[in-house]
Amino acid sequence: MIEKYKTHFFVKSSLISLYLALTIPIPFISLNKFKFPSIFLFVLGLYLIINITSDYVETSNNKITYKSTFIAKFLGKKNWEISWKDIKLIKSLPTSQGSKVYYFNTVQGDNFLLPQRVENFEKFLVIVSENTGIDISDISYISPLWTYKLLTFLSVLMVVGELFAFLN
Repeated sequence: MIEKYKTHFFVKSSLISLYLALTIPIPFISLNKFKFPSIFLFVLGLYLIINITSDYVETSNNKITYKSTFIAKFLGKKNWEISWKDIKLIKSLPTSQGSKVYYFNTVQGDNFLLPQRVENFEKFLVIVSENTGIDISDISYISPLWTYKLLTFLSVLMVVGELFAFLN
């Protein structure tokens, strides 16, 4: 059975709302001769941020697959696919912010970043454990979800404040 895990809603919404909070004022404050280019670039940027946050993971009985969009691939993200039987272990590495990232290590010696920002992460981890036999009890989101929720909330407040300031 194939299961699909999209980027977590609050991860995606935090990035999109932050983009909006930082760029919405630009078309309004640009000079008249730059209005059209600034609006065009704003819309293009919004399309790009939505597109690059649309990656997903698929699991099946035989393999796990990470798929990114064409634009994300163009910007450097790569699709990958690993057979469950090829995963030797999951290793962790610390980040500079004090959390951990995890990698699937294969029998061929390749490393693939374990997606930590997907919806239904706990269910995803259970599927990984069932198919590999690897203990997943220490694996968690790269950042607590409240951080993404807080960033979304603050970004929306910024947008509301910008609109309020512009309309008054």
